[in-house]
Amino acid sequence: MRVHCKYFHIFRYLLSFFAGSSFIVKKSINIMLTPFLLPALLLTALAATAKSLTLKPECQPSCGGGVDVPYPFGIGPGCYRPGFEIKCIGNMTILGNSTSQYQVLSLAVTPRPEAKVMLPVAYRCYSPDDKVTHAYDGGVDFNSAGVYRISNTGNELIILGCNTLIFTAGGPSGRHRFAYYAGCVAYANDSKSVQDGACAGVGCCHVNIPPGLTDNSMRFAGGGVWSHANQTFCPCDFAFIAVKDYYNFSAADLDITTIGRKLPMLLDWAMRDNGRSSLTCAEAASMPEYTCVSDHSECVNSNNGPGYVCNCTGGYEGNPYLPNGCTNIDECARPRDQFPCNGVCDDTEGSYDCKCPPGYHSNGDPKENPCNPTFPLQARIAIGIGLCVFFLVVALLLAFIMHQKKKLAENFEMNGGNILKRVTGLTIFTEKELNKITQNNSECLGNGYFGKVYKGTLPDVNETVVAVKSFIKVDDERIEEFTEEVMIQLKMNHPNVLKLMGCCLQLDVPMLVYEFAANGSLSDILHINKRQKLSAELRLDIAIRSAKGLSYMHSQDIRHGDVKPDNILLNDKLIPKISDFGLSKLLNLGEKISQKVVGCEGYMDPVFRNTGLLTPKSDVYSFGVVLLELISRKQLVYGQSGSLVIEFRHIYETEQSGRSMFDEEIVTEENIMILEEMGKLAVKCLKEHQDGRPEMAEVAEQLVKLRKNTMEDDRSY
Repeated sequence: MRVHCKYFHIFRYLLSFFAGSSFIVKKSINIMLTPFLLPALLLTALAATAKSLTLKPECQPSCGGGVDVPYPFGIGPGCYRPGFEIKCIGNMTILGNSTSQYQVLSLAVTPRPEAKVMLPVAYRCYSPDDKVTHAYDGGVDFNSAGVYRISNTGNELIILGCNTLIFTAGGPSGRHRFAYYAGCVAYANDSKSVQDGACAGVGCCHVNIPPGLTDNSMRFAGGGVWSHANQTFCPCDFAFIAVKDYYNFSAADLDITTIGRKLPMLLDWAMRDNGRSSLTCAEAASMPEYTCVSDHSECVNSNNGPGYVCNCTGGYEGNPYLPNGCTNIDECARPRDQFPCNGVCDDTEGSYDCKCPPGYHSNGDPKENPCNPTFPLQARIAIGIGLCVFFLVVALLLAFIMHQKKKLAENFEMNGGNILKRVTGLTIFTEKELNKITQNNSECLGNGYFGKVYKGTLPDVNETVVAVKSFIKVDDERIEEFTEEVMIQLKMNHPNVLKLMGCCLQLDVPMLVYEFAANGSLSDILHINKRQKLSAELRLDIAIRSAKGLSYMHSQDIRHGDVKPDNILLNDKLIPKISDFGLSKLLNLGEKISQKVVGCEGYMDPVFRNTGLLTPKSDVYSFGVVLLELISRKQLVYGQSGSLVIEFRHIYETEQSGRSMFDEEIVTEENIMILEEMGKLAVKCLKEHQDGRPEMAEVAEQLVKLRKNTMEDDRSY
């Protein structure tokens, strides 16, 4: 690799010499050579990474689950230092020296000695009369050998609750029972006051933790001012220590369903032999069990508790805890911002040399100063001709780039960018950012109402998965309508309404970025994936949450206009999200009559179909059809000529019961009342005249009441 690098440097300096001191020429040369240089740097960086020695040759390298186990950690007798045992349960990596099974996510020796583990969340849940129903203090026992400390720089303490004080403590006793305390207060007046993503005291608080914590046990303040009576919207308090910036608060996490969750936490480790209260590098160097055994290794005192760790000295990398574990770094194969060299680089043991090639000289060290060539006139003329051709190519390339930029700017303006860029809270992605999110539209999820839908990943800490949808082409007449629809969707903030997360306006057709629904649509789970069991309780929950979402939209003066199972999406927890409610709406703001009636015929309100009058009661009618599909698991048109709405109405009118059409999978004595009440409610929603139908809020209220009357748990929605 270094042979090629030498020719590369010679060629670069030939060009730079001919160009003299011209900044523009040097810049152009760098642009030309960059595409050739980057692949070489990537290949050499990968080769350097593969060199590291991390474990004893005779020892098992991992449990097979993707977690490398470097020494002093190890699996099996003779493969680890005391206190650093790792166990395998199947492919799962487990921390040894503990009475419980703590899963390990990663183990690091250098540059920072860390272990990332999964730990359960502490919780305490209360009944409406303020009695504790569930409790777990989060106590851990992973430190019996004394090697670990909870990282105070890599973790934070997070508290969830609506009227709670929780703190953790540790360290030896003195004036107080413990040496270290950390905690905070979380509160909320009601469920509406908490906001997703906001962890500043309302429903969620977080605080740094002190160094020296060896174990963890959460302490919940109880009684008095910390009463949880009649706090059904927030039945539980939670506390956990997790990696900083890993957790993103969600109001849904205040629910009792969060019990049992585990989150990653970082542990610092060090050599603390024989349980010494103070063990420094100076003390350890004379001991037979001293661990910095590799040549070119050095001892560093621990920065979290007593003890020491080992590092490779400058110019070396690897595992300092193994003989010959620290190996030479090939600085010449690393990026130049790490090891600068303006000439020809030659690797040496523990360092590197940088010299100007023959015919070049530097005013000082070539690591810091450029190499200036002394070159014949004939060569300058020859290179000059080549540069003229090069600059012509660059000029054409720049013209093409300017044309592309102009086109992007025109698309941005045509798609309402000058209006939407002033909207607070709206993320506007560039074309380049969107291509990175979708990996150039590599995974198509299907076809939406206006075009294809792609799967993507946001470049945030949580690597949030999203769905990217096409919209119709925007022209002068549609700019106002499009921008208003985007702003309407942006302000929709409800757990059962699909959230708009941003848009891209630089394309011919604007793209909208939504939260991702991992389980597809309700239609898929009802009629395509019929192998999946759907309990009566789950179907009722889907109906309740969908009704809540539509009721919320109606409270914001938004009419959906196309309610059907295809437009009710389900996330990874099967929680429904109302989708396609804005851009599929047929009316401009302030209108009541649509000049063009478009929608799915079987779900369409007869009044809307015949008159164009779209009201909230139109959505109620469509939701009634969805209820019938939930309880029957039959499609709108089934069999050879069966019409679900007509057949159910007929059977209900003649038998005063819809039992013969209920899905046999869930027809039990325990469920029959639920199904009958849902069927009765569906019939009310399907009234021919809008005045005879209930409001969507009433529908949601009746479904919630049905659940409370028939289910054992008192779930809040």
